[in-house]
Amino acid sequence: MTTNELSGRPPIVDPDTWQAARDELLLREKAHTREGDAIAAARRRLPMVEIDGGVEVVGAGGPVPFRELFQGRAELLVYQHMWYDGAPHQGQCEGCTVSAWHLRDTSYLSARGVSFAVLTPGRWDEVAPFVEFMGYTQPWYSVRDVPEPVGGDMGCFSCFLRDGDRVFLTYRTTGRGTEPASGSFALLDMTPYGRGEAWQVSPDGWPEGGEPCWYWRADADGKATWGATSRPVPQWTRPGATPETTLGRTGAHH
Repeated sequence: MTTNELSGRPPIVDPDTWQAARDELLLREKAHTREGDAIAAARRRLPMVEIDGGVEVVGAGGPVPFRELFQGRAELLVYQHMWYDGAPHQGQCEGCTVSAWHLRDTSYLSARGVSFAVLTPGRWDEVAPFVEFMGYTQPWYSVRDVPEPVGGDMGCFSCFLRDGDRVFLTYRTTGRGTEPASGSFALLDMTPYGRGEAWQVSPDGWPEGGEPCWYWRADADGKATWGATSRPVPQWTRPGATPETTLGRTGAHH
């Protein structure tokens, strides 16, 4: 027997009925997992593009050849972080903050033989204080004026393979392809209200969703807002973070 005493919510059922519905959904989840494995296998068979591993990028120690980012390993995963020239910390990209913040610890990648770095087109003298403010310990590099695929478009993950001094681009994400790195998205997808974004399909009567990314910025009280006193949410954990009056996005460089 089912009831729906709570307006706008799914039926309330007994444990056996719930388990049957859960088992039915599990079949779809397993099919989704198997298809994901098949896509990953196809991804590993993609052709490669050889690039100039000697192109210089600028990090904390000054200019270095791109191939040094491998740190002696065969594989390299980079996140390509957007940048707004001249913007204060709270005016930098919210979406890139989501990705970079979720990857503050990449020890499991290193243990698997995969190095990690963040690339950005920002000038190093602007990037360095931002990295310090955020408390990031992973290596960051400025790729300003460096051509594709090391420079160029940002807001994505790229994968590279090294064979001696030769370097190859093997894969790059597009659009929502960055989401696997941000575990919070998958966890929110498990919850009753999900991400609370307007595009998601929810039961009739469920709270209406907001615009995509509405919760990526918040004010000092933790209220999600893209108003004048907001920051990317993780920044409020940093010492000295205060309300601001502008995003400061003048002279943006992507």
